[in-house]
Amino acid sequence: MRLLFLGDIVGKTGRSIVYETLPKLIRDFKLDFVIANGENSAGGFGITEKILCEMIDAGIDVVTTGNHVWDKRESLIFSQRHHQFLRPANYPPNTPGNGSGLYHAKNGALVLVANLMGRVFMNPILDDPFREAENILNMCPLKEQADVIVFDFHAETTSEKQCFAHFVDRQASLVVGTHTHIPTADAQILDGGTGYMSDAGMCGDYNSSIGLDKDEPINRFITQIPRNRFVVAEGPATLCGVCAEISDLTGLTEKITPVRIGARLQEILPEFWN
Repeated sequence: MRLLFLGDIVGKTGRSIVYETLPKLIRDFKLDFVIANGENSAGGFGITEKILCEMIDAGIDVVTTGNHVWDKRESLIFSQRHHQFLRPANYPPNTPGNGSGLYHAKNGALVLVANLMGRVFMNPILDDPFREAENILNMCPLKEQADVIVFDFHAETTSEKQCFAHFVDRQASLVVGTHTHIPTADAQILDGGTGYMSDAGMCGDYNSSIGLDKDEPINRFITQIPRNRFVVAEGPATLCGVCAEISDLTGLTEKITPVRIGARLQEILPEFWN
């Protein structure tokens, strides 16, 4: 199975490059399943139902989130009627929406996608993501209840992300970190066969401060005094993510590489897409 995971989509410029680029990628490279983190898609903070539906129409199968999931209050409502929309599974019981779900890929595979949020330097501090992952995997083991299992681990520190990936190694197909908006250089297959990348980066303007216009963040670092609100950078965007080929037999990753297309970063397209 050929799976594409897109990093945090930031604002209008991030949405635009995804809408323009993704349908062609799906068609030309026969992608079976697409996941994207959408928590920054509405002005950099949160997501609206309209944007969620646009993402689905563009070819995204599942939209994950993180600490900005409730920034737009309407997400408390629409999270309960769109199964393609996930909030972190380690929110307390009775939180609106779903933290994981089973989905059918284009090749017929049954894909479990689970969204978790780390706790180190994160706000809010949620329940234990390791224990929640254990619960999810016990209920839906790889190659028993699901052909493929993917975790979006939304966290600040690479150490927490790496430890989580090793914790679920051999039990999950792929673990991708999100949240920092900067793509890491560590795409790899762990000893047990789980694909891993510490951060997929973002789909947005990299001539910025993690997708925001850089003037106000610089001002706050220098003066410690807020002057203006943070606004999304609106320059040309780069699409960033990670692509994995997952074995139909084992459900584990056979190939993994970053994907980068667009204005600023060096372009990377997987050689195994050809």
